[in-house]
Amino acid sequence: MSQTKGTIGVTTENIFPVIKKFLYSDHEIFLRELVSNAVDATQKLKTLSSFGEFKGDLSDMTVRVTVDKEAGTLTVSDHGIGMTADDIEKYINQIAFSGAEEFLEKYKDNANAIIGHFGLGFYSAFMVASKVEIRSLSYKEGAEAVRWECDGSPEFTMEPTDKAERGTDIVLHIDPENKEFLEQARVDSLLKKYCRFLPVPVISGKEQEWKDGKMTDTDRDKIINITEPAWTKKPAALTDDDYRAFYHELYPGQDDPLFWIHLNVDYPFTLTGILFFPKIKNNFEIAKNRIQLYCNQVYVTDSVEGVVPEFMMLLQGVIDSPDIPLNVSRSYLQSDSAVKKISSYITKKVASRLDELFKADRKEFEQKWDDIKVFIEYGMLTDEKFCDAAMKFDLLKDTEGRYFTIDEYKELVSPAQTDKEGDIVMLYSTDPTAQYTYIKAATDRGYSVLVMDGQLDSHFVGLLEHKIEKCRLVRVDSDVIDNLIPKSDRKTADLTPTQRDILTTLFNSQLPKVDKAQFLITFEAMKETDAPVVVTQNEYMRRMKEMAALQPSMNFYGDMPDSYQLIINTEQPVVRRVTAEADSALADQVKPIEQEIEAKNAEIAKLREKKDDAEAAKQADALGAEVSAARDRQVKLVSDYAATRPVVKQLLDLALLGNGLLRGEDLSRFIARSVELL
Repeated sequence: MSQTKGTIGVTTENIFPVIKKFLYSDHEIFLRELVSNAVDATQKLKTLSSFGEFKGDLSDMTVRVTVDKEAGTLTVSDHGIGMTADDIEKYINQIAFSGAEEFLEKYKDNANAIIGHFGLGFYSAFMVASKVEIRSLSYKEGAEAVRWECDGSPEFTMEPTDKAERGTDIVLHIDPENKEFLEQARVDSLLKKYCRFLPVPVISGKEQEWKDGKMTDTDRDKIINITEPAWTKKPAALTDDDYRAFYHELYPGQDDPLFWIHLNVDYPFTLTGILFFPKIKNNFEIAKNRIQLYCNQVYVTDSVEGVVPEFMMLLQGVIDSPDIPLNVSRSYLQSDSAVKKISSYITKKVASRLDELFKADRKEFEQKWDDIKVFIEYGMLTDEKFCDAAMKFDLLKDTEGRYFTIDEYKELVSPAQTDKEGDIVMLYSTDPTAQYTYIKAATDRGYSVLVMDGQLDSHFVGLLEHKIEKCRLVRVDSDVIDNLIPKSDRKTADLTPTQRDILTTLFNSQLPKVDKAQFLITFEAMKETDAPVVVTQNEYMRRMKEMAALQPSMNFYGDMPDSYQLIINTEQPVVRRVTAEADSALADQVKPIEQEIEAKNAEIAKLREKKDDAEAAKQADALGAEVSAARDRQVKLVSDYAATRPVVKQLLDLALLGNGLLRGEDLSRFIARSVELL
């Protein structure tokens, strides 16, 4: 053939303009595309050989990447199928006429994996090169070698050339702005990122060894990829050590994975891969780049949202599928029903594998539960199908360190922990050390207490209540034990209205100031042996505040003060003594004030009935002021008395101390008072 010149044509409609700086979003992708094309050409020749259409030598089926810094070139060479002038005209000059698509159609039942799908990968070279050459010799008998050259404009030249070996060399004359791609270390790092698991050996430079005080090239070629990574093999052919070795190949320096799941499906889509359960060190640690997506062993992306359900972002590993639809540059995923099916399959497979592990070795599963609990809970909270499957192997741990499935625990506690309404009450602790007193009160009654101290447990409690019929979960310190699981009508505190008023003011006046907290004083007739004063926290408000900490949209609850109940045990001997002494010292003075307040409130009520009567309204307001003044006198009277009774302050401080609410100066005073009382 003689030298020809021409203009590159575009034959596919609705395609991004082929301009070197806009074809791909990331310039470094060019190396992936060129090496992938070289692998394609190699795989094609292997396929032709298996069909008997090529009978030549297949001894050297490597792809070589060569950096020539002095010449300013980067060359990707293969010994694959090669191209004739007609092939170049068809597949290079007519952009987007994909040779891979045509080849796959012809050999679809037996072809080796062919990576390219768009016919555009070659043009990514112009993002970093001022000029690109193709030197190629086809495998076909009698073929003539051809050289093609283009400077990135639509014009090209093509002419015969001398080339002794079958295959193709793509020579990039790197432009001044991209000299980084003439550094061997930079090229090797990109090959390691994008091509480390390609099915054909990729050679880049030479192996090095330490010699004469420095690293020196040897005469051995450096192969940068593993051609048969673990996920391409059958699970039966791999040992546990093989899986661990592959994990450390992917993630050097990390601890061994807890579990792994080998994906291998060929219908209704092709999908292989291995997902690992890493040991999550920070309890709840989600990263978007844990799982790598490959297409026929070519790295595509580590942004796998859509392919992998959100909760599986906690996993690490590899997914490889030629059926995942990618955009023209293979840089991101396209929305497609196949992606949803793949995502659904992965969810089902992970749930099934976890169930198998649980059934096969429950003891080992329990030993690893605290490490994988956050993953299971996150999945159950965010994926309904996974939640339904996980109900069989999700574990609950009690304060004694025992593990139960949800059904097992329900059966365990239902006899003792069913309340008078027929609801099962599951008690739980978020901090067994801080809530020890409450846990002991529950276990002394024969009740079981769960440990729910994970970052997601505030949400998971609500999920369990939704999933388990006639069941509620209550934190063990949210009320006195007899109120947590009410069995029948209980004895009420035997106090007169005057005694209630006196005791309420007595204790309220001695409460220290606790930042962002409010207290409601109530009275319960508990056992004589129970604590004299108990601090509990409102269950509903506490849950809202905990969820607000994870959900910015719930800031309203997060800004509200903590709500506590300060429960006085009227049957406790010390409280009974305090009550009797206060009643004796104050009742005769308090009762007339209460009667005064009661009488004036009755007058106010009558006056308020006279609507549109300005004079009546004025009188009512005046009486209201007198009532407030009377209440102030009553409060001062009781408060002054309370100040002379250090035992009241001591009882309050003991209760607050047990809940971590006594701090600073108040704690110092408590210590000093305790010494005095001794």
